[in-house]
Amino acid sequence: MAMDEKGLGKRLQEMRRSAGLTQQQLCQAANLSFSTLTKIERGAIKAPSIFTVNSIASALGMGLDELLGNSQGDRRSKLKETRSGVRFVFFDVNGCLVRFYHRAFAKLAKDYSLPPDLVEMAFLHYNDEVCKGNLTMDEFNGIIAKRLGISSLDWGNYYLSSVEPMPGMNRIVTWASQNYQVGLLTNIMPGLLKELMARDIVPNLHYDCVIDSSQTGMVKPDPKLFEFAQTKAGQTADHLLLVDDTRENIAQAESMGWHVLWFDYAQPDESVEQVKMALEMDPRD
Repeated sequence: MAMDEKGLGKRLQEMRRSAGLTQQQLCQAANLSFSTLTKIERGAIKAPSIFTVNSIASALGMGLDELLGNSQGDRRSKLKETRSGVRFVFFDVNGCLVRFYHRAFAKLAKDYSLPPDLVEMAFLHYNDEVCKGNLTMDEFNGIIAKRLGISSLDWGNYYLSSVEPMPGMNRIVTWASQNYQVGLLTNIMPGLLKELMARDIVPNLHYDCVIDSSQTGMVKPDPKLFEFAQTKAGQTADHLLLVDDTRENIAQAESMGWHVLWFDYAQPDESVEQVKMALEMDPRD
């Protein structure tokens, strides 16, 4: 992660005080432990994860560049722009950067001798609420277990044991992060994105913006979420590109003036080549 490790703690402390927040208030807003925040501020943790830094920046109402200081502004001035005007790329996660999450339904159904469609319908009934953060994972697990008539459930474990990186996309995201501004814009349950990055299923890189639905309280294709993402990216609509596997999300972003690219997870090789072309990436990379 590119950041001024030595000065981050001091800068964070200054930004927190300027915002009029105590350490406890910032911890609550950023869903961060008190000990982690104090260690960052005093320099004991010199290079926190990008997920942690993004949570802090969001809680302070600023972008990563502002929190991290001028070094990120210098980086921004050196980045590319495509012929179509794209400067910032938002990648979806499920169905774009990871695949096979639907295998978790089949495994759960097999483990408990349940019809697969019953499992998926129970999941979909409450998916938006947990992805918005209106339900905790424990609450979601309890509701689904009761609905399916089973004693207990750990959906996060089923999910994480089923997903794997989308072939070719980790390389693209890594390359894109070195040539453009890059962000993640995902509907996902609390804590799962952090786990995906910790396990390198999703590249644990410098992201200029991470929009995790469970932290924003909104899910795609809500136009307010796209407005929030655009503000965080610090770009006008015509400089943004969304790569997403859901047509409703693509349609909403396009209606707001974004560039869009539909990722067909059933044909990942073809979709990967389309992303490379959109980013004007050398086919040999």
